[in-house]
Amino acid sequence: MANLIRLRDLMSSHPEIFNNDYYSPVGKTVYSHDGGSIGDVEGALVDPTTGRLRYLILDVGGWFSSKRVVVPVGMARLTDDGVYFDSLTKDQVQAMDIYDDARTYTFEEMEAHDNRVLAAAPQREAMYDTPDRLQLLEERLTVNKEKYVAGTVEVGKRVETHQENVNVDLKSEEVYLERRPVEARPVAGAVLGADSGTIRVDLEAERASVGKQAYVVEEVEVGKNATSRTETFTETVGKEVLEVRESGDLVRDADGNPVKR
Repeated sequence: MANLIRLRDLMSSHPEIFNNDYYSPVGKTVYSHDGGSIGDVEGALVDPTTGRLRYLILDVGGWFSSKRVVVPVGMARLTDDGVYFDSLTKDQVQAMDIYDDARTYTFEEMEAHDNRVLAAAPQREAMYDTPDRLQLLEERLTVNKEKYVAGTVEVGKRVETHQENVNVDLKSEEVYLERRPVEARPVAGAVLGADSGTIRVDLEAERASVGKQAYVVEEVEVGKNATSRTETFTETVGKEVLEVRESGDLVRDADGNPVKR
């Protein structure tokens, strides 16, 4: 009897087969056909020979309880925003086989269980087919910004000189003589030339002593402010578009989509 293997074990033992194209639904929210949330995808069981998903392990318990079940992956519609069971009710999902991490799951016993629980489920022929996903890519511009030194401003000071004139009032003393005639009168005992009769007068004057004193006349604060501007950059980007090529005699459904015969 062939055994299924857990996705986490396969990823751990064979990391070389996984790349960016491998889709993992683990962690996504699960919804029933009426759009109500059922739980979350906790893991998956895969075919060890191909690595394709076979069953999803769902946690469908409440806030304070945990209940894990396994559901065939072909019953699910996998999208980027969640996992949808368009043909299963919440009760049908919760009635699936309880998942036991210590148990070994085989293809045969899981199919027998599915036959009992999902006997009336539609699309049973595709129950175990992993949904194929074709991702269309498009390029989008990404912008990174970096800082660089666009310029330097040095702020300092230097000495400029110029000539200034200052007027100062200075005082000085002068001697003056005032002569006035008097009535002649005799001077007893006077002998001409005997008395030198010298009078000394000191004359004072002011002179200026010019010095320099520094004064604060202006203050300059140095800082920087951030300004912003908008620049437009133009680049060519590509986008992948879906291209469908048909050949042969195809049978289509009511919506015009090709279906298998």
